Amino acid sequence: MRFLVDAQLPVRLAGRLASLGHDVVHTSELADGNRTTDPEIIEIADGDDRVVVTKDLDFLDGHLLKGAPRGLLLVTTGNIRNDDLIALIDIVEPLIVDAFERSVLVELGRDAVISH
Repeated sequence: MRFLVDAQLPVRLAGRLASLGHDVVHTSELADGNRTTDPEIIEIADGDDRVVVTKDLDFLDGHLLKGAPRGLLLVTTGNIRNDDLIALIDIVEPLIVDAFERSVLVELGRDAVISH
């Protein structure tokens, strides 16, 4: 899969997804880095066929109202240590991939991966 990881998530998450075989970009790698605006992130993600990975509910609103970004992985774990988030990804990554075969909106919580 192809992911674009938003600024409020750690660069380590992008690295872990890449080590699991995915094509991943973190916003810190973009021309404007973590200052890249949400509309620019959406344009880049949709133009490059990437799923936006974020905690930012503004992306959910845009996805539901405008269909942009086209693919969204919404992280709803609340406050979570980076190590715990990486460990969670290690466990649920196959479920996330499977969920995106059925849906363009997937939610990652502490206890579930939900296709919407």
